[in-house]
Amino acid sequence: MSRALLTAGASVHGLDIDWGGSRSVGVPDGLAAVHADVRDMAFVRRILNETGADTIIHLAAQTLVGPAVADPVETFRHNIEGTWSVLEACRGAAAVRRVVVASSDKAYGDAGGRPYREEMALRAVHPYDASKAAADILAQTYAHTYRLPVAISRCGNLYGGGDLNWSRIVPGTIRSVLVGQRPVIRSDGSLVRDYLHVRDATEGVLRLAEAVGRRDDLRGAAFNLSGGSRLSVLQIVRRILDLMRSPLEPEILDTARFEIVEQRVSSARARRELSWRPEVRLSDGLEETIDWYRIHPEVIR
Repeated sequence: MSRALLTAGASVHGLDIDWGGSRSVGVPDGLAAVHADVRDMAFVRRILNETGADTIIHLAAQTLVGPAVADPVETFRHNIEGTWSVLEACRGAAAVRRVVVASSDKAYGDAGGRPYREEMALRAVHPYDASKAAADILAQTYAHTYRLPVAISRCGNLYGGGDLNWSRIVPGTIRSVLVGQRPVIRSDGSLVRDYLHVRDATEGVLRLAEAVGRRDDLRGAAFNLSGGSRLSVLQIVRRILDLMRSPLEPEILDTARFEIVEQRVSSARARRELSWRPEVRLSDGLEETIDWYRIHPEVIR
């Protein structure tokens, strides 16, 4: 996101609690890195007013299902409190013209394999899913009650170079192959997900930001973004093993809890109203992602 904005000529401030930490990799030249916590509303409000920022992309979150189950309160603090902090700060910042809050396809809960569509109710029941649904509803609240120009993105499973959450199938499988270990599947391998390359997600979110800044009718609107590549966990692991020409066999633990069995995401609205469509084919995206980790061995721990 930062690279895309900088390439477009924007002045970019990135607020993150972990700049300089183990997950901070490849900070692009030109980005003003602000080390802070989005839950510090006074600070967020001050940085918005000092910079005169007109566009806010709220991506900060605790993003993993497992840690959310283990410590739901900390996940709620980051994902829910962090969201109302950003939205309230935006409400008091005169220069703000457009805001996008990153929700998730998991906010829909279990739809029994039916494609998620934006008009469906949010029926999340597990901690991570509920935290994103709550953030989603908060964004709608600020749009409808305070007329904040905010829209919501609901993406499928993101993948791409730079992700250091090794517990995720991508990049965890890639890392396992590079260090010569069997990749681990925490579920039984049958869970179906829709995979979206981070570059396509970035383009979709930026189009949504531009649209909500000029169309009042999009305030509080949600848009699904999906790659249309639906694979089971075992299928995508085997796809990566094939691309890396690895003879390793995955280790299936079947210990995952509170996971949605099948997620299908319809991005018809984004195609229709934002003229957005995914450009990165899954095979190309996976090859590009694998290459990123091969040329950045310093991140493999």
